[in-house]
Amino acid sequence: MKAVGFKTSLPITSPDSFVDFELDKPSPKGHELLIKISAIAVNPVDYKIRQNSAKDTTLELPKIIGWDACGVVEAVGENVTLFKVGDEVFYAGDLNKPGCNAEFQLVDERIVGKKPKNLSNEAAAAMPLTSLTAWEILFDRIRISAEKDKGKTVLIIAGAGGVGSVAIQLAKKIAGLNVVATASRPQSIAWCRQMGADVVVNHQNLIEEVRSAGFEYVDFILDFVDTNGYWDAMAELIKPQGHIASITGSATPIALNKLKTKSASFSWEFMYTRSIFQTEDMIQQHYILNKMANLLDEGIIKHTLTQTLNGLSAETLKLAHEQLESGTTIGKLAIKY
Repeated sequence: MKAVGFKTSLPITSPDSFVDFELDKPSPKGHELLIKISAIAVNPVDYKIRQNSAKDTTLELPKIIGWDACGVVEAVGENVTLFKVGDEVFYAGDLNKPGCNAEFQLVDERIVGKKPKNLSNEAAAAMPLTSLTAWEILFDRIRISAEKDKGKTVLIIAGAGGVGSVAIQLAKKIAGLNVVATASRPQSIAWCRQMGADVVVNHQNLIEEVRSAGFEYVDFILDFVDTNGYWDAMAELIKPQGHIASITGSATPIALNKLKTKSASFSWEFMYTRSIFQTEDMIQQHYILNKMANLLDEGIIKHTLTQTLNGLSAETLKLAHEQLESGTTIGKLAIKY
């Protein structure tokens, strides 16, 4: 099968930042599905891993990355019960296994969902990683529910990005929250409003902007861009007994003591936790993706695809990573095979 990978971490402008190569098509075992991939999407995690996973070394075999895909089940392992050959599926995959920048991929059935029927392959490929991340941060980490939290306010930092675009919709449509999102450019402000944000504020003066919009404090804060950079602002804006959650990691220790007097909570969200640790509730990602597929098919949630490239090749992946590294991407970018 054809695949695209890299042997060493190089700037995306380098001729060898991605290379085309061939390898044997794998065979599924246990709970694995062999997927013939129809389309993929790219995420910031892709270029971060490309930049950091093979520094100062040359891998013997190219590393295949990519964690958003749509395709058709080609073969199944002996323990598979959720899918059959010919089923159309979408998924984000497992960080510790070869990614989707290839013609075929093995993926555990418990983290795969049925493809939304009303979406194109490329639009479907744009949704799994961001949908899982947004769903988990809202409903598994903060444990928001429409019954007890309807009408409360959530501040979403980086609302126009891939995860933010889905989180705005889930917070508004499913949880019934009042949504304040951050954006600074006219295009990203318009996008956040299109996704359903009630208020859009500029992240460059976050405290002042949120207060000027009429919110002394907010009940929940979702950080999708820079935990350290916004920590003081988040600690100031969070409501007493509120909850902050982030996906971005932190280069330096976070001053959690700044939340103490407010008895505020903090959580990390990492979409790969369930697959990396094979948690007892790993199959929840199968259920979440199926719920999202229904919401997308019913038109309750909109897909977030904004740009499509064509063809599985090193050159196409380079173009996609260049776009993401520019920091100006709104919504999601997909590649149709």
